[in-house]
Amino acid sequence: MRKTATTWLLLLFLIFVGFGDSFLPKPLSSASLQTRTAINKFVAGLFPNWDLRSDPNARTEKALDDIEKGRAK
Repeated sequence: MRKTATTWLLLLFLIFVGFGDSFLPKPLSSASLQTRTAINKFVAGLFPNWDLRSDPNARTEKALDDIEKGRAK
């Protein structure tokens, strides 16, 4: 009984968050959208920003230039 209730609650929550803003009346649709936005921001905040300040291919390009010019190790 408890497992069934938990399954139904989880399913209803996922439907509410995923699709609630498209078919629920206004106060609930806004809550669904805000909940989804909050969850998205939380999950995105778990991962640090990956900011490439330098050229990631610079070392490879330099090695290829060295090989072409005969300065290979």
